[in-house]
Formats: sequence, C-alpha cells, structure tokens
Amino acid sequence: MRIPPVLLVVVSIASVQLGSSFAKDLFASAPPQAVAWLRVASAAVILLVIARPRVSGRPRGHWLVALTYGLVLSGMNVVFYLAIQRIPIGMAVTVEFLGPLSVAVAGSRRPRDFAWVGLALTGVALLGFTPGDLDPVGVALALLAGALWACYILLAGPTGRRWSGVTGVTVASCVGAVALAAPALATAASWAGNPRVWLLGAAVGLLSSVIPYGLEMIALRTLDRGVFGILMSLEPAAAALFAFALLGEQLRPIELVAMGCVVVASVGATRSTRVS
Repeated sequence: MRIPPVLLVVVSIASVQLGSSFAKDLFASAPPQAVAWLRVASAAVILLVIARPRVSGRPRGHWLVALTYGLVLSGMNVVFYLAIQRIPIGMAVTVEFLGPLSVAVAGSRRPRDFAWVGLALTGVALLGFTPGDLDPVGVALALLAGALWACYILLAGPTGRRWSGVTGVTVASCVGAVALAAPALATAASWAGNPRVWLLGAAVGLLSSVIPYGLEMIALRTLDRGVFGILMSLEPAAAALFAFALLGEQLRPIELVAMGCVVVASVGATRSTRVS
C-alpha cells in the first residue's frame, strides 16, 4: 500500500519534535553539547549502515561542501539545544523559524512578501511582552540556530547534487560527530556511565535525524515542494504540542499568538513563492 507523501511529512515533523522533547529531558543527566553529539554520532552510525557513501574518486569540491554541510548541521543542533535549555521548545522553534522563512522570501521585491516577513517579526517581537523573565540569551541562541538552519537549507541543494540519496547527510553526520566530540567528551565524567543517556541519545538520533531524513526524501519524490514548505510550517505548533505533552511546558496566550504569526507568515510566504 502506498503511503501518501503528506502523511510521511507529518510523521517526519512529529518524529523531529518528539526527539527534541526527549533531548531536553536528557539535559538533567547530560549537558546539551553531549546530547547533540549523541544525536549526531548515533545518526552517523545508523546512516553508515543503511546509506554508505562512495568515497573513492571524489573531487575536492565534493568533500568541501560535505564538510561545510556537516559543520553547519552540528552547529545548528548544539545551538538549538543550548536554546531550549533556557526557553520553552515551542518558543525556540518559533524564533528559529525565521531562518527558513528568510530563505523563502530572499531576493523577493514584492510587497506581500515583505508583509509576511513583517508578520513573522511582529510575532517574535510579541515574545518581548511575555509576562515574567524572558531569557535573552535563549532567544539569541534560537536566532543563531535559525541562521544556521537557513545555511543548512542553502547547502542542501549543492550537497544533494554531489552526493546521491542521503549519503551526503551520512558524510555530514560523520563530520558533525567528529566536530562535537571534544566538547561532548570533555563532560563525559558526568554522564558516560549512565546507560539511560546512551539509550535516549541514540533514540534522539533516530527520531530527530534518521527517520525524518528518510521520510522526507521519499515524500519529496512525489510531493510538490510548495506543499512541503507549507507542511513544514507546522513545526512550531508541533514542537509546542510535544513539549506540553511530554515535558509539561506551557505557553502563555501571547506566546501562542506569536507562534501563530510565524506559522501564518511561513505558510503565506511559501504559497507566495509557489505561485511566483
């Protein structure tokens, strides 16, 4: 039975955000950089088994783009985890989503696209009116994660053209595992002896990396990229839902309004790009 590609993308989104909640739950036992390393390293091991890349005879340019892709991937993961250590996951993903939104409207000169950007920025600005203390470092880290997400999107095309299937992600994951090894293992004394950390770290790698990459690759074979972009706009809401269900994180009404602004802006920008 053929599974609808829309369903594959929805499952992919759910898998990523479930993994994010598992990762944050791990912070009580291991620091964010260690959890990020466990995610990338476990994903690299699994991907090497199911999508081993051809490494012989590769020109220098292929390795350079994979190296850059891997450094951006690992940086994005660790910065995002540092952000959600300080602020709710739903809020972090809302701010982070400015990255892909910027890519969607980059180069446009149409007033409606500037309106979508303005709506998204309004949503993020509303977070400043959240009652209580808003951790500015957490918000700044989420913004940095968004910038790295934008770079990740821009590098996906060149990587995919040089490395077939998800083999580029395999190489990038290996690069990320090496890049994060030193900061992660520097804290190993506090977590390496805990089997739960290793087990959940591997689960995070499977949920947040391996499963989404595979499902999205299959879905994009038949799914219109505009529809894919609209579906991905559900990420902030999915993040907040899983964080509430698994971690008890609650967002205040103004934070939900902020999230709604970003989601609507993302959908609008994607539809606008699709019809241009």
